[in-house]
Amino acid sequence: MAEVATRKCIGVDCEKDAGSLQCPTCLKMGTDSFFCSQDCFKRSWSEHKAIHKTKSNILSNLFPPKVVSEPDPATGLYNPFPTFQYTGSLRPVYPLSTRRPVPKTIPHPDYAKDGIPRSEQKYFGRNNIKILNKEEQEGMRKVCRLAREVLDIAAREAKPGVTTDYIDEVVHKACLERDSYPSPLNYMHFPKSVCTSVNETICHGIPDQRPLEDGDIINIDVTLYHNGFHGDINETYYVGDNAKANPDAVRVVETSRECLDKSIELVKPGMLFRDPGNVIEKHAKSRNCSVVKSYCGHGINQLFHTDPNIPHYGKNKAVGTAKPGMCFTIEPMINLGTHRDRTWPDDWTSTTADGALSAQFEHTLLVTEDGVEVLTARLPDSPGGPIPMPVATQN
Repeated sequence: MAEVATRKCIGVDCEKDAGSLQCPTCLKMGTDSFFCSQDCFKRSWSEHKAIHKTKSNILSNLFPPKVVSEPDPATGLYNPFPTFQYTGSLRPVYPLSTRRPVPKTIPHPDYAKDGIPRSEQKYFGRNNIKILNKEEQEGMRKVCRLAREVLDIAAREAKPGVTTDYIDEVVHKACLERDSYPSPLNYMHFPKSVCTSVNETICHGIPDQRPLEDGDIINIDVTLYHNGFHGDINETYYVGDNAKANPDAVRVVETSRECLDKSIELVKPGMLFRDPGNVIEKHAKSRNCSVVKSYCGHGINQLFHTDPNIPHYGKNKAVGTAKPGMCFTIEPMINLGTHRDRTWPDDWTSTTADGALSAQFEHTLLVTEDGVEVLTARLPDSPGGPIPMPVATQN
């Protein structure tokens, strides 16, 4: 799971924090778009207005889209948010399955009961970045190895016709088999054991009853809690041969993969936390992709999310340097279109504001005395992996 970043102004070339000013048109459409000032909003208008729907709000109210608001009599499935203006073709398919239980014999994190991670709320600011001792580092190695195993098991099930809810079931069972608690379950009231983000979903997709289709891409984000430590990893996978044959899908997936790889090359003692974002954004732009700013990498150890925050975009203002014994994730989210995002009414599913494809990759990293150890590294038989970038065609 990605950490939510401080809300930034979305004005063109603006690095300031956003205030309460929103675009009136976006507000009517239910889209978040915050600016730091009226002057910044005016200066950015010519680019910003491009994300508005061509259909007016009045026409949308007069002729609402034909969506399912009641359960289908044949299947019992339904769209829980029929009046929401989705940015792409993906729709939630409810009802969600009931919450999967975790035996009491498996240690639970503090938020498992009521959804509130109280231990995380005690730690703020760069002065609280934890340096892990040898025993704690070994605890992180163990849980991250387990997380990789579980992700690989789940990825082998990502094929046409399989629902994301089934993938959640697979992840949940694999966690329990390893005496581990699936960290996302009830974290800030997240209802499932894994995040499954399909197509235009940037992150935090909730597993539901929608079957995967040949041509989809899916990010599977797995975190385990084992013996007091969290291990966090995700990858994006191609669903069926049609996905691998789609140049746009390949471009966004492989660009995201390479952005993570290039940023990991920087990690060593003394690395500035703001540096990975510069490398990630430069490479994304070279492939005509954008970098999501709303979510960032995060510290991880006995806490699921903690300091430091690692932004993925260039010219960020992150403060601090890497030191041996620090553990954190880098998890760039790369979009084909705009970097802006929009959250569904479930308060979790974050999608691209223009409905274009998004991809993400994540590793948990341990800073060593002379470099970095990728604790969630791929195994020789891990499914997925890079495929050739499509050859550019001349228009």
